[in-house]
Amino acid sequence: MGADDNSGLLREYDGEKMGILGLRHRPSGVNARFAGKGWPFADYVSQTQAMLRQLHEGKNEAERIVTGNSPFELHPAGDYRQGRDKPCRRGVLLTHGLTDSPYHMRHLAAFFQRNGFRVMAVLLPGHGTQPGDLLEMHRREWAAAVAYGADCLAAEADEIYLAGFSAGAALSVLQAVQDLRVRGLFLFSPAFEITPLARWANLHKLYSWLMPAAAWVSVMQDKDLYKYESFCKNAAAQMHALTQALPQCDMDIPVFAAASADDATVMPAATLRFMQRARHPCSRLVWYSTEKIERRNVEWVDSAIPERRILSSAHTAIVMPPDDPHYGAAGDYANCLHYCEKDGERYRACMTQPQDAWLGEVDPQYLGRGLLRRLMYNPHYAAMEASMQRFIEELP
Repeated sequence: MGADDNSGLLREYDGEKMGILGLRHRPSGVNARFAGKGWPFADYVSQTQAMLRQLHEGKNEAERIVTGNSPFELHPAGDYRQGRDKPCRRGVLLTHGLTDSPYHMRHLAAFFQRNGFRVMAVLLPGHGTQPGDLLEMHRREWAAAVAYGADCLAAEADEIYLAGFSAGAALSVLQAVQDLRVRGLFLFSPAFEITPLARWANLHKLYSWLMPAAAWVSVMQDKDLYKYESFCKNAAAQMHALTQALPQCDMDIPVFAAASADDATVMPAATLRFMQRARHPCSRLVWYSTEKIERRNVEWVDSAIPERRILSSAHTAIVMPPDDPHYGAAGDYANCLHYCEKDGERYRACMTQPQDAWLGEVDPQYLGRGLLRRLMYNPHYAAMEASMQRFIEELP
């Protein structure tokens, strides 16, 4: 983002703190419904890119924004097994999380491509454009995008797998229980349970026509190119309804999951309960925690690395390797949003003095240690990929 864009953003943000919302906090009018049904996947990708390019036209890093927020597809690399009567034996559909984008699934996509999978990644409606597009969003549109992706994948691969991050994990489970074609799941920081207060998030609709700011949990600068920083109450309400729709039955298909015990976005205990119901012998959980855990099919990873100033893992960290150019250890983005509205001095220090900051989840026990940046990458990412590799090798 250029200097002129940034100064304009800061002026707009100053007004928003006084309740005067900017254009990005209103619906764009082009991204509230899933529009790809019936299209070949390549056409869905190109049409979505055209929509994003039009909406982001004129921004300093418009093409980077469009590329990172676009759905995408990859064909298997190297020597891979073809299907019985389809081009590929295996395919995987990748679904990003709430307020995120397909950028967050790029490294996983490359892993699956190397392992012979046909890869498709969708952009959930309401995402990739502007935060206001989540104001009128309904979870059925997200489910429609996942169902569409599964249909496209089934046309090209014998075996369908679903991989999701956060809300994308919940949507993947929802699709799997009603789609007998799904052969297995890959779940990362799964959003199976969130705060019950989200149930009442949409009560603001009784009066937000008069006070538009009441529709928002937080109004931020939205400096991240690939994720909304502002968060509206409807998004929370739709996410809560999605978690309530998840089945409580046993899962008979193989499940690979990775999650942090310190996750501050979702309830991590729900992942442990879910994995107890994952009965297939191949199923396994990579569990990042500062306290050791010993359970069947659980691989514990110590998430504290004091010599690297890492106190814990975080919801945001699981799917990103340390060398990611945006979110990685030397990336161009820092997450200090927990200070933004409450402590301007600490926010500025967090953004400008990385050598003084600890890294971890935004939990009170870690915030009390001093200046804290939310961890955006997984220092154990390579080991997680190795665990995924072993899981794939054991698949029936």
